[in-house]
Amino acid sequence: MTSPQPPLWRRAIAELLGTCLLVAVVVGSGIAAQQLSPADTGLQLLQNSTATVLGMTVLILVFGPISGAHFNPVVSLADWFLGRRNGSGLSLRDLGAYIPTQIVGAICGSALANAMFEIGTDISRKERATPGHLLAEIVATAVLILLIFALAATNRGVLAAPAVGAYIGAAYWFTSSTSFANPAVTLGRIFSGTFAGIAPASAPPFIAAQLIGAALGVALLLLLFPGAGRSASEVVIPHTGEGAER
Repeated sequence: MTSPQPPLWRRAIAELLGTCLLVAVVVGSGIAAQQLSPADTGLQLLQNSTATVLGMTVLILVFGPISGAHFNPVVSLADWFLGRRNGSGLSLRDLGAYIPTQIVGAICGSALANAMFEIGTDISRKERATPGHLLAEIVATAVLILLIFALAATNRGVLAAPAVGAYIGAAYWFTSSTSFANPAVTLGRIFSGTFAGIAPASAPPFIAAQLIGAALGVALLLLLFPGAGRSASEVVIPHTGEGAER
C-alpha cells in the first residue's frame, strides 16, 4: 500500500529549493572554474560538468521522495501530459505550482552563487542561439525526457539520480550547447556573467528548442513504451501516493 504524497506546498518548496541549489551548483562551479583555470576553457568545462553531475545526483536523492525532483518545467509538463488520462502524475494544480517555483528557484540559484563568490549579479552577454546550439537543445532535451520516463515505465525510477546525472555529464560534452535542456535553468543562467550564462536574447529560442525536444522525447517514449503514462507518478524518483484532486 502506498502512502499519500506530501502536501502540494511541501512539494513546491522542494522544487524551489532543488532548482535553486541545482543552478547554484551550475553557476557556482562555473565561477570557480573560470577563476581557477582562466586560460583553459576545456578544463573549465570539465570542472563545471563534474560538479553538475555530482550535485544533480545528490539533489535528486534528497528531494526526489518529496516532489519527484523534477527541477525542470519540461519534465513537469511531460509528467502532466502523460498521466492526465489515467490520473497519475501531476495535476494541473500541481503543474501551476511546480513551474513557477522552478523558475523562481533557478533565478535565486544564480543570485546565490554570485553572492557566495562576491561577484555581484550581472546579466549575461553570452549569445548562444545559433542553429547548432538550438539543434543541440532539441536533442539534449528529447533524450533527457526519454531517459527519465523510460526508467519510470520499466520500474527503474530508483536509478534516476545516477542515470540523469551521468547523462547530463555526457551531454555537456557531446552537445554544442552544453545541454541546458531546462527552461528554468535557462532563465536562471541569464543572471550569470560567467561562461555558464546565456544572454537574454538567446533564452527564448533556447526555451522553444527545449519544448520541441520535450515533445519529441514524449513521442519517442510513447512509440517505444506505449504504457508509459501509467508510470507518471514514478518520475523522477518514485513518490506514488494519493495526490491532489484532478
